[in-house]
Amino acid sequence: MKSKILIIVALLIAVASFGQQPRAEYPRPQFERAEWLNLNGEWSFTLDLAGTGHERDFVNSKGFDGNIIVPFAPESKLSGVAHTEFINAVWYQRTIQIPAEWKGKNIKLNFGAVFYESEIFIDGKFVGRHYGGSDSFSFDITEFVADGEVHNLVVHAESDLRSEDLPSGKQSHKLYSHVCMYTRTTGIWQTVWMEAVNPCGLERVQVLTDIDQNQIVVTPTFYNLSNGNRLCVSVKDGDKVVAKADVVAAQGIPVVIPVKKPKLWSPESPFLYDVVYEVKSASGQVLDKVDAYVGMRKIHIDGTQIYLNNKPYYQRLVLDQGFYPDGVWTAPSDEALKGDIEMSMAAGFNGARLHQKVFEERFYYWADKLGYLVWGEMASWGKNSSSVAAARNFISEWTNIVVRDRNHPALVTWTPFNEEWEPTTNEMGRFLTDVYELTRKLDPSRPVNTVSGGLYVISDFCTSHSYQQDGDILRNMLFDGEKFYQPQAPGKVNANTIDHLYYDGKVPYIIDEFGGIKCAEANPSKENAWGYGDAAMTKEDFYKRLESQVRAIISHSDKICGFCYTQLTDVEQEQNGVYYFDRTSKYDMERVRAIFQMALPEKK
Repeated sequence: MKSKILIIVALLIAVASFGQQPRAEYPRPQFERAEWLNLNGEWSFTLDLAGTGHERDFVNSKGFDGNIIVPFAPESKLSGVAHTEFINAVWYQRTIQIPAEWKGKNIKLNFGAVFYESEIFIDGKFVGRHYGGSDSFSFDITEFVADGEVHNLVVHAESDLRSEDLPSGKQSHKLYSHVCMYTRTTGIWQTVWMEAVNPCGLERVQVLTDIDQNQIVVTPTFYNLSNGNRLCVSVKDGDKVVAKADVVAAQGIPVVIPVKKPKLWSPESPFLYDVVYEVKSASGQVLDKVDAYVGMRKIHIDGTQIYLNNKPYYQRLVLDQGFYPDGVWTAPSDEALKGDIEMSMAAGFNGARLHQKVFEERFYYWADKLGYLVWGEMASWGKNSSSVAAARNFISEWTNIVVRDRNHPALVTWTPFNEEWEPTTNEMGRFLTDVYELTRKLDPSRPVNTVSGGLYVISDFCTSHSYQQDGDILRNMLFDGEKFYQPQAPGKVNANTIDHLYYDGKVPYIIDEFGGIKCAEANPSKENAWGYGDAAMTKEDFYKRLESQVRAIISHSDKICGFCYTQLTDVEQEQNGVYYFDRTSKYDMERVRAIFQMALPEKK
């Protein structure tokens, strides 16, 4: 009884803290329609720990005994449930009603993300099933709903982390959080919304910006085509249209749009053009209108350097795991997403490696707006990479993620895997190679760092992880005058393993995990605090150790073209962030900023 009261109180607090609707902003700002309806807020809800919901006819439920605040996972405080033990399955229910003005249009039911396997039912009828916990998906529910009628929406989600078939990132496979594994996320954890779309509307676009030839190349995909339909694209600088195209609507045919004297996007000047896509009938009627934006920039590799807009660009990144004390994987607000980026920039970073979590689209939006470089990473841990089911799950989900996020100018690198080590069979090497080739085909405009740290296989550049705490040792370890540090030894270990690469100094090299310094003075009385190496005893010791590590890395700037510090904030028991878990300051940020922004040595 007591626990039930506590849950009710938590739910009331969650509702009160958000007013009428949590996360009310449009969830896909780079592809925005006017006719949409946010479904976040209070839903009826029940845990299904025994997995018997189907037997109990939950698909036809008109309301469960409990309630939850969507889009927060039931493990989170903001959900009002706060159940942190393993959850095998959950059920959600609410009613939906289609606005009368949407008559004649197709109705899309969209989910930002649901972990992991989800089933959707309307009025007891099966709508569809989705496999994947990090990618967005949608269903056309037009045939299941009628104008003006109230319909019953039921969502069922299952999660089995211990099967090793699911890429789950840093979700703990043990009962409790430990070391660098944290609270789990089950069920709906991003915004749910409906939108009205013309049957011949625009499904998606791929946008490539060519700054060398001053043009934007748009490749459209339509839901359907009708003879005579046209696609009109307007590129705007403020209120002024600076470029446009008006072409026959055709599936997958690139539309080339010249842009005179283009303004380029960079962290120093994150300029974004507004873009309007219109699908018009033969008579000129606007059938579909999408508001978007584009940042013109180029990222490429030449020799051992990574170039931004045809100039070598040193990346000063921070590891960002995207966990929140009250929301777990879900940011409590849009302002919190923006705030994390602003905190990072205040600490001296120009970007982040988004680590073991697929961040929501609004984070990318703020990165685009603020000029913040990001590496997009899959939540790759938790799977057995030799499992056929795990590989199949990974590839389908990763495909959706790349297609969803590939138009963001802030996103400069794909990192599908983290710390894959010595393979037990040839299948591992084949799997990594397949994912690299797939990523390059889906998005040829960005480099792919196939595995961050660990096994070095086919990749556009090489990365390594080292938590050596002594700066002098780190300097000599990274490059000893002849060879670079590579944690995974080259060659074959036995007949069943694959050959993997040895870094030969001919492609870019980045140390994309280092530091991880915990500080006893900054984390007093934290018996379970975890970090790398022995703790710095005082804040002054922290500054000295940090400076020695950063100085060691940038001393090799002619060979190493960037770094990524672990990490932005503490996460639960891992207390090695430059900020506390609640985002309050831990150190003197002016001193921290000065260290991370130390000038590179002049090249001889």
